[in-house]
Amino acid sequence: MHRSLFECLLFAFLLFIANALSAQQSAIPVSSVPANLRQVTNHAATIFVGKVISLEALPLASSDQVSCVQITFQVEQGIRGARAGEHFSFREWVGLWSGADRYRVGQRMMLFLYTPSALGLTSPVGGGAGRLSIDASGRVRLSPTQQQSIQVSQTPDVRSRRVPVRDLVRAIRRMSEE
Repeated sequence: MHRSLFECLLFAFLLFIANALSAQQSAIPVSSVPANLRQVTNHAATIFVGKVISLEALPLASSDQVSCVQITFQVEQGIRGARAGEHFSFREWVGLWSGADRYRVGQRMMLFLYTPSALGLTSPVGGGAGRLSIDASGRVRLSPTQQQSIQVSQTPDVRSRRVPVRDLVRAIRRMSEE
């Protein structure tokens, strides 16, 4: 009799642990799920390399609007939805900016942006996976998370987490043609 009670309690405990682990995994935010370069590219309406030239907090014109920040880039290389030489502006919900600035004037980046929403707002695909900083030597600096999520295994310098922009642009254009 003690044995069957022990087995029932053990079974209940294991069920509880399995349920807790399952709930914990489903609580992981979508933005932290790794995405490879092909997925980021496929979900992006706009892809370009550029330099931040202005940041502007936009005032609310009416009560049906949301607070947002307008970011303007000078496009250096347009890959999809933007052309080299143009100024490209987009708006992000101000809530994405809580805690820290997301962009700085003068910063060079490669961006993969979603199609703007009905409110005219957009954001980088996959969060950090769609927002890549470029250093002074023209290399995309990947954080450890980005390195894992972007998976640019064909690039020789990927172990150092610095990938030449031209190599990344070439890989993206090749994928877009497939």
